Amino acid sequence: MALVSDNQTHQYSTVAVSASHPDRRHLLTQIVALQGWRADAAIQGLGRTNRTNQASAPLFRPVTTDVRGERRFISTIARRLDSLGALTRGQRQTGGQNLFDPADNLESTYAKEALHRWFGLLFAGKLEAVTLSRFEELSGLRVEGPDGGMVDDLPTIQRWLNRILALPIALQNGIFDEFLGLVEARIDAARQAGTLDIGVETIAVEHYEVLTDTLLRTDALSGATTHLLELEIARALKPLRLERLDELYGLSGARQQLLRNARSGRIGLLVPARSLLTDEGMRVARFELVRPLKHGHITADQLEESNWETVDPTEFQRLWQAEVDDAASNHKRERLHLATGLLLPVWDKLPSDYVRVSRISARDGRSLLGREVPLHCVPELCQALGLEDEHAFSAEQIVDAVNGTGRPMQIKSREALTLKRSLVNGAQRLELTGWSASRLDWYKAHGCFTEIIRYQTRLFVPTTSAVSVLARLVG
Repeated sequence: MALVSDNQTHQYSTVAVSASHPDRRHLLTQIVALQGWRADAAIQGLGRTNRTNQASAPLFRPVTTDVRGERRFISTIARRLDSLGALTRGQRQTGGQNLFDPADNLESTYAKEALHRWFGLLFAGKLEAVTLSRFEELSGLRVEGPDGGMVDDLPTIQRWLNRILALPIALQNGIFDEFLGLVEARIDAARQAGTLDIGVETIAVEHYEVLTDTLLRTDALSGATTHLLELEIARALKPLRLERLDELYGLSGARQQLLRNARSGRIGLLVPARSLLTDEGMRVARFELVRPLKHGHITADQLEESNWETVDPTEFQRLWQAEVDDAASNHKRERLHLATGLLLPVWDKLPSDYVRVSRISARDGRSLLGREVPLHCVPELCQALGLEDEHAFSAEQIVDAVNGTGRPMQIKSREALTLKRSLVNGAQRLELTGWSASRLDWYKAHGCFTEIIRYQTRLFVPTTSAVSVLARLVG
């Protein structure tokens, strides 16, 4: 292992750690020790270890202490890198070098909304870290006006962040934890709704195949075209190995829980995470659920209602290793629809509640850039552009789309049916609407079942055999 210091860029200091990998590849990890304030200097510093024709890309790691106020500096460089990427390449992700999460930018719209709500909770006395009088005394910021109400001209987030840095570290950390709980709650809600704008996301795939190519529009002046492509992509899965899991989280700690899903048989490690803070000031206990192929967050209430149950360490390690071995030997195949070409004239026709711009990059050098269109939005898009929807979706695609997004989808059958997800007796079901009473026996003969709810007959598709039943109805 060799250490190389680089202090040639002003206000930007890094340490590059060079190490040999077990498979004899040469890896380089650049630890960003002093982030600085200049985005151009940051890019220059990162570029010193990110070279053309390199055998493998370096890993960049910004480093901070456990003093929460230091996120002020991370936030500034994250915002400036985003702006630099947007100006130079039209892609914020390029400027940020994938170093930062949306929650790192404390000057974003989500953070500004969270700060306004934080002041409201502070004024109402619903925060645990600090009281209104003590905050005003230590920070010098005025929140309460002469008339006893909250002032209209609240401090800006830049000014608030600067004043927080002067507070005692324990108080500083407590305030930041509650503030970040509000920020992450908003970002999680936007991510689940599909409205989180993260710029251009690069999806690295082994290969892709264009299944259908629908011409959406041809520009009358330039002749530029807009297409809707149906792609099948194959990704090489990169599971988290058991040794790395133990290194990152530990498997024998008192705070970790080894879990197995009784329904799917999947395995996961549960570790505590920062609690979210609602707009009413209520804390929502949250955990990070780490799995071999992905990780996410789950609240305490969701965990209680789920099928996750504890498992002994020996069985946990065996199941985890089995999932890793299975993922390493297979490619994940999935289908997606990508609107590509001249998109600006049809941008308002694309789904406004799902904004995700992706670059599909294959191993052979081919790439496609466009905006993803969810399956349930394809008919609406074709209808908005005056086209006939010629896409014939399989029963499996329809069921996955309805279960995954919760949005209803129309089915091309002998009748104008719609498949949707409905909550009945506390359980999610797949319900068919648009059927006629004269054909009710025909639907039952093909595997559907009925139930009378509030004096009304409703038609459902069995969840366990939804694909096969739906295939018979479509066919």
